[in-house]
Amino acid sequence: MNANELTPKQIVQELDKYIIGQDKAKKSVAIALRNRWRRQQVSEDLRDEILPNNIIMIGPTGVGKTEIARRLAGLAGAPFIKVEASKYTEVGYVGRDVESMVRDLVDLAVNMVKKEKSEAVSQKVEVLAEERILDLLLPIPKKLPVKPGELVGMEEETEEKRERTREKLREQLRSGKLNQRYVEVKTAEERFPVVEIFSPTGVEELGINIQEMFSGMMPHKTRRRKVTVEEAQRILTQEEINKLVDVEEVMSESIKRVENSGIIFVDEIDKIAGEKAKGQIDVSREGVQRDILPIVEGTNVMTKYGMVRTQHVLFIAAGAFHISKPSDLIPELQGRFPIRVELDSLSTKDFIRILTEPQNALIKQYTALLATEGVELSFSKEAIEEIAKIANLVNQRMENIGARRLHTVMTALLEDIMFEASELKGKKVKVTPAMVKDTLKSIVEDEDLSRYIL
Repeated sequence: MNANELTPKQIVQELDKYIIGQDKAKKSVAIALRNRWRRQQVSEDLRDEILPNNIIMIGPTGVGKTEIARRLAGLAGAPFIKVEASKYTEVGYVGRDVESMVRDLVDLAVNMVKKEKSEAVSQKVEVLAEERILDLLLPIPKKLPVKPGELVGMEEETEEKRERTREKLREQLRSGKLNQRYVEVKTAEERFPVVEIFSPTGVEELGINIQEMFSGMMPHKTRRRKVTVEEAQRILTQEEINKLVDVEEVMSESIKRVENSGIIFVDEIDKIAGEKAKGQIDVSREGVQRDILPIVEGTNVMTKYGMVRTQHVLFIAAGAFHISKPSDLIPELQGRFPIRVELDSLSTKDFIRILTEPQNALIKQYTALLATEGVELSFSKEAIEEIAKIANLVNQRMENIGARRLHTVMTALLEDIMFEASELKGKKVKVTPAMVKDTLKSIVEDEDLSRYIL
């Protein structure tokens, strides 16, 4: 199903396959995603006035904030990027400025549109690439001048013979019999000087623009390469795609998609919140908030593909807020995230569901891993409950890291089995409550030891 056709209920159902609980967050994200489509259906005079309702997700680590973003990327069907707020620095300092998140989003959109356009012409491209491969395998002979009195019919006979040979080669090419044969192809040689200049537009942007400038000044060089038929097909297919796909159209379509349906997920936003320490310069906190503000409000960002307006880009922020509070963000930025969703801490019941229900559940992962060694791993219901209890207990005693604790508990529990799996081929291993208790007993009881192991 097309992502644009997904209703909020269907979006939640898709998220339920991988994320347990957190219904409020799923609901808010599903509505926001559907509103992108709804806005496109509104009359043009009102469309520009409908601004996205940005969301901020608040909850302890390991409860599913980042996982919601990951799964949302697959459902969005629109340019989507996940960034960490702590990676950016204030303008004027060495590091990445916040505008680079928009530039990265446009790069993703360009790749997305290129892929779609390439798929649209894939059949035509395959035919053209195949013909060029056959020309390499069976070059067209140079026509010799016919002497007076010689039969012209010999030329026709030679042409018919050549066509039969070409069709035989075509059949062998399609069946893969010629994949390892070598042919000589001409490829464009791109050599640009490496220049790094620091400027407000960023190092990465200037690097590409300088390359484009030099590529226009210097003549295109080609070099001959001996490659396998399989590799030649890939090279020639790409060349034909470049000829058929209009770059200008790709760029304009990409900018349009970013402006109307782009989504930026800003993770770890709590790391740039908090009061400024007296006498200290923190280039990754309040200054970054001030720089993010105009992008969230709506501004024009210059990219190598053209100007991009961020007015209708949807922003979803997330943070644990262990040390700081959402109110520690500057008031203007708080106002730009009108929808605030709190995610719940995970209980023992949630851990049991996380271990068994999702499509990528940990128990399913470990069972599949050991099956590759011929070991049949299974867990009793009681053993799963015991694992969940231990994970919850350790979270209560020490730092609460949510569902990530299950990874550490499962690794400690199955360490010996994973180590000896190659000698257990053909055997069945069942994890019981007694085994769970015996393996993890000493670690759970010794709090000092569990600090390092769990």
